[in-house]
Amino acid sequence: MSDLGDMCNFFFYSCIIAKTHLSVHLSGEAGQSVLAISAFYHDSAAAMVVDGEVVAAAQEERFSRKKHDSSFPAQAVRYCLEEAGRTIDELDAVVFYDKPLLKLERLLETYYHFAPRGVRSFAMAIPVWLREKMYLKRILRQELAAIMPFDRRRLKLLFPEHHLSHAASAFYPSPFERAAILTIDGVGEWATASLALGWGREIQLLRELHFPHSLGLLYSAFTYFLGFKVNSGEYKLMGLAPYGHPLSERVAHYRQLIEQHLIDLRPDGSLWLDQRYFRYATGLRMVDERRWAQLFGFRRRRPEEPLEQHHCDLAMAIQQVTEEAVLRMARTLKELTNADYLCMAGGVALNCVANGKLKRSGLYKDIFIQPAAGDAGGALGAALAAHHLYFARPRRCQQPDSMRGAYLGPSFCDEEIERVARRYRAPYQHFDIFDTLAHEVAQLLAQGHAVGWFQGRMEFGPRALGNRSILGDARNEEMQRKLNLKIKYRESFRPFAPSVLAEVADQYFELDRPSPYMLLVAPVAEARRKPVPDNYYELPLMERLYITRSDIPAVTHIDFSARVQTVHADTNPRYYRLLQAFQELTGYGVLVNTSFNVRGEPIVCTPEDAYRCFMRTEMDYLVMGNYLFDKRQQPEWDRTDKWQEEFELD
Repeated sequence: MSDLGDMCNFFFYSCIIAKTHLSVHLSGEAGQSVLAISAFYHDSAAAMVVDGEVVAAAQEERFSRKKHDSSFPAQAVRYCLEEAGRTIDELDAVVFYDKPLLKLERLLETYYHFAPRGVRSFAMAIPVWLREKMYLKRILRQELAAIMPFDRRRLKLLFPEHHLSHAASAFYPSPFERAAILTIDGVGEWATASLALGWGREIQLLRELHFPHSLGLLYSAFTYFLGFKVNSGEYKLMGLAPYGHPLSERVAHYRQLIEQHLIDLRPDGSLWLDQRYFRYATGLRMVDERRWAQLFGFRRRRPEEPLEQHHCDLAMAIQQVTEEAVLRMARTLKELTNADYLCMAGGVALNCVANGKLKRSGLYKDIFIQPAAGDAGGALGAALAAHHLYFARPRRCQQPDSMRGAYLGPSFCDEEIERVARRYRAPYQHFDIFDTLAHEVAQLLAQGHAVGWFQGRMEFGPRALGNRSILGDARNEEMQRKLNLKIKYRESFRPFAPSVLAEVADQYFELDRPSPYMLLVAPVAEARRKPVPDNYYELPLMERLYITRSDIPAVTHIDFSARVQTVHADTNPRYYRLLQAFQELTGYGVLVNTSFNVRGEPIVCTPEDAYRCFMRTEMDYLVMGNYLFDKRQQPEWDRTDKWQEEFELD
């Protein structure tokens, strides 16, 4: 990135600079253990690493039931300690996922640079820093002490840089001995993107892009302008983009306006944003709405206002710019490292459309994307960075990766499921043999029913991967409408992802490698597509939505794409067996898989969360473990339950 320059050979904790040797404290035979925390911005989380193995990781929102909860993750920390069988005194280190003082430095320099703009924002932000974030060590000790007593003199606190945490979260769990590492997000301390190389246990920073120039913040600015919530609605913008007309002059015109006025995207992937159009550096909003309205010819869409074609076309234009920027960064990284493999993390790495196009570019033999690519995954990366870099412990590559399918959250036993059933006087059918249950559920799905599927350990990251999922028949033309409007209570344009048996994925999708974490978009196989009207792209948005485009219409997006999850017997045998049973019954080894929640609600964590969500929606059946609940047999739900007021729409 031409204007950034190469950085020093290595970057990690400021405390390393002051040390002349690496100290290693082992807790007897229990093995080295590191607890890591991300908090106070959005998506707080905790992760536990024992002897280099990820044993637990969870987001606080799943316990608190507050989506994108940014508070100290006390419940997630408590879970990680319990899962690892550790007390705080037995930990070798507690790691926070970024450097707060570097972030304060960035805020102060930014306000100084833009003065007198941003006085109001400065007056709001600085007191919070002086009161809280300047004293983060003290706050961390206080919060940990509220969980359990510990010897404060022995507690080792470490603070990696934000993008190192992202890079470590991508590289260390990957199966690659040597790989290029690309991290892109809104902003960490100063960095908004980083190019690095990983080999063995080492990570070397090569180049950085610095605030306020940020691909992630550019995408979030369009998220805001198109009426979605920043740090929450970016995936909606990605889902809206295919509704743009791919050959229209308006899309091309919008892209030209973006590239001429908002962003200078350079050949090496570095970029410069014209701050006259933005307000995120010093203000309380993302953009200068007056300038944007003049530029694009329409005002900012308000949340819940109808979507019109110009909104879709603008979404397509910024998606195209984002894909091009990611591709250029990846190409530059390839030139710098000559690596065969690529690892990715940071919020922009959740843009699975860009990921799919990067994969199909053939730049790298294979790509590993951290399934919890956003700030929550920073906790996991911080723990791994401490283990491999601070404590200088060797790394063992594992196949297919060491994320354990991202099933790193809590699980619940039969007694806990039965306790919930007793509390709500909920009738159920128990199956002694899981295979019998799998065939029963396959029949229910084939009959067009929507089934809540609650099994094993909760997933870490934003995707439901078959343990906290709502399932449906991908062949059913009404399933997308039913799930969106009657169960998820969300915008009708949003697509659903397919879960497919890994061995037959290439029969349904143009995909030549596994996609276990639902982070790659691939075209639906040509042979499965159905012809659409010649004027398809001229039809109104809702008419296009309900035209049957393939023989798996519920998971075929409007541009004939799908966000694919390949399901593997070794990481999720129960979900794999259900898909097998459905294939034996119908000939199709693919199901609709959407997260087990309603709009604005975090994905369910406990059996009680699952039962309450089941009863609050028009879901037909609920499966928890080997227990099957039929909605028709359940007692009437409390009509005074104001659950739709409980969750703020995202």
